[in-house]
Amino acid sequence: MPPVPKQNPARRNKTATRATLTRVHNVKMPKLPERLHRSEDGVEVTVEWHEMTLAWWADIWASPMAPEFEKADSHGLYLLAVLVDDFWRNPSTALAAEIRLQRQGFGLTPIDRRRLQWEIERVDEAQDSGARRRAARKEQAPKEPKPDPRDLLKLAT
Repeated sequence: MPPVPKQNPARRNKTATRATLTRVHNVKMPKLPERLHRSEDGVEVTVEWHEMTLAWWADIWASPMAPEFEKADSHGLYLLAVLVDDFWRNPSTALAAEIRLQRQGFGLTPIDRRRLQWEIERVDEAQDSGARRRAARKEQAPKEPKPDPRDLLKLAT
């Protein structure tokens, strides 16, 4: 009989951030602050956010991750928005690397969500695919059984 595994409640392979995220939520998208830019002569001017940054911002707050963000997280997301905006205005590998590094903590990519143990609820998809599989099984006609090759051996004896 194999040994029984030890039951140690202190040892679990779960993180404190583990969560199942739902696609439907009522989190309101915060408005991006004014985008200030220092001109070459040192004067600060207000510039419009790049359209790709605005789309990115809307996608984040419409995503299943939005309910996980605390109010304190918005400051980090604002800083990330500035980096994203700078990237769309003047792309560089240095900016891309910094964006990749900064977005990790917010679960914005599949690998980040996996590290945080965040799963996006897929109830409808699972139910639909299960119903399709069951229907396909019912539609298949029963097959005639193949002859057993061992029957040939019985004839030889």
